[in-house]
Amino acid sequence: MTEEQFSLLCDIIQGKVKKPAIGFIIDSPWLPGWFNIPIINYYSSDELWFKANKKAIETFPEIIFLPGFWAEYGMCTEPSAFGAKCIFPPNDFPNVAKLIFPDNDLRNLAKPNPATDGLLPFVVNRLKLMQDRVNKIGHIYPFAVSRGPLNVASFLLGTTEFLMLLKLEPEKAQYLLEVVTDFICDWLEYQLQNFPSMQGIMILDDLVGFLGKDDFKEFAYPRLKQIFKHFPLKIRFFHNDASCAVCAPFLSEIGINMLNFGIDNNIGEMRRLCGPYVVLVGNIPPRDVLAQGTPDEVRLAVKAQLEKIKGDSRIILSCGGGMPPGVSTENLEAFVNEVGGSF
Repeated sequence: MTEEQFSLLCDIIQGKVKKPAIGFIIDSPWLPGWFNIPIINYYSSDELWFKANKKAIETFPEIIFLPGFWAEYGMCTEPSAFGAKCIFPPNDFPNVAKLIFPDNDLRNLAKPNPATDGLLPFVVNRLKLMQDRVNKIGHIYPFAVSRGPLNVASFLLGTTEFLMLLKLEPEKAQYLLEVVTDFICDWLEYQLQNFPSMQGIMILDDLVGFLGKDDFKEFAYPRLKQIFKHFPLKIRFFHNDASCAVCAPFLSEIGINMLNFGIDNNIGEMRRLCGPYVVLVGNIPPRDVLAQGTPDEVRLAVKAQLEKIKGDSRIILSCGGGMPPGVSTENLEAFVNEVGGSF
């Protein structure tokens, strides 16, 4: 992301921009396949990681890619710091083996050190090694990034096991979330200390969308607020491509000013629930339209979205979630051209 693009995002948050921008979250589910390299090569080669991201920004200069030159290892990044086993197939998405806690005894769960533990030092070192090259092509690292507290907790215990813990042993769930949230704050702080260009944070947590209102207020709300209020930065970006109907009314008071949401809720409903001040990033169907549709189907979906957002100045046109695997250059060009042709 360039400094100009980051400034544009800040202007959108202020409601100063009338023409919708285009932005997509891009990372390892899309970039390696689009760049035609195995996923394991994207993770293990600084050079290929840089070239894949560079090709994306050069091919689509009209698009703001979020967070921009993202160093990540899929869902393994944060759980690895707790000692979770990470499984890296040669050309498939990595996954995490859950930790074993007999009788859900979490007392020995220790908060990791982001400077030394798991894959986190490799994330930071990749950014350091490639920083000069990224800067030379006019880009910066604008966001400190982490998976969210419920997301990380679900990988440590297993999704089903974690959701059962919320209902059956809530005090243990609270302890787990306290440790994980404190760690996430440390992890974000470590990134911010290393890269002064970072003036925003980005938190990704789909598990928030699995909760009803009471559970959201008890378990998710205080942890998200702890994170977002701890970092009063220019952009406080939250990604949840599960249902956002429960969390949306609370986002502003949590401290979130930009939301990437999924296809469970239409953009009009999200504006009504979020209020007027949260920037909405979405929400063309990512798989069925952007990845599997034709360019004409992409254009029709974008046209319909543009009709829905008339008069709304806090919009970034995107898909409902991160860029999925299999999105073609032709479909992204159709997306860009439809937006450009409408203004």
